[in-house]
Amino acid sequence: MLMVTVKKYYETMTGDAVSTCKYDSLLISPVHIHKNKNSHKEALLTLAEEIVERIHDHPGSIRPEYHSKTATPVLIKN
Repeated sequence: MLMVTVKKYYETMTGDAVSTCKYDSLLISPVHIHKNKNSHKEALLTLAEEIVERIHDHPGSIRPEYHSKTATPVLIKN
């Protein structure tokens, strides 16, 4: 579910759609609980690969209004 959220976040920040042809061809999503662990792992890695490829192909595509945004600090507990 996290990678789907990352995809949607990237699309919102850039206004650019991420093509997920390979991921879509696997016919599996986070809600398919009946699929086995390896199928989900393959789908997750495929989706991540497609997101990263898109980011590398379009560097600097963040919308100008978001350039001044700062990251929110996150506390990590060990």
